[in-house]
Amino acid sequence: MSQQLTASAEMVNQKVKFIGTSGSNPEVTLDYTPPIGDGEGYTSLELFLVSLASCAGTAIASLLRKMRKDVSGLKINVKGNRKEQPPTGFEKIHMEIILKSKDALESDVKKAISLSEESICPVWNMIKHNVEISSEYEIVRV
Repeated sequence: MSQQLTASAEMVNQKVKFIGTSGSNPEVTLDYTPPIGDGEGYTSLELFLVSLASCAGTAIASLLRKMRKDVSGLKINVKGNRKEQPPTGFEKIHMEIILKSKDALESDVKKAISLSEESICPVWNMIKHNVEISSEYEIVRV
């Protein structure tokens, strides 16, 4: 049985500014760059990158904690290269994973990243056959 998620986006001006909501969460403002929009919010693709980073981060942190490793900080910087021809979605995405931990080993981080891609992070898993995704990591000892 599948779990259904719901969200909505409502246009709130005479261009393409939308307010997105899901459940009782705070609203998110989406817009496009001028002249199509006013540049007053995330673009849809920017928000997608945030979604990928947070999904991968949740999976990586959870997996490392299940390995009983300290995760005192985690930041994922994501860069997406867009296609030149429409539809101008991403052709390549690169993730830079910065983990703060006193005891996580490189082998632990590699395993967590691999499992995140293969089976834990639904966003990553959903796009990996359509977009070239690469990653690198750094462990900062605290």
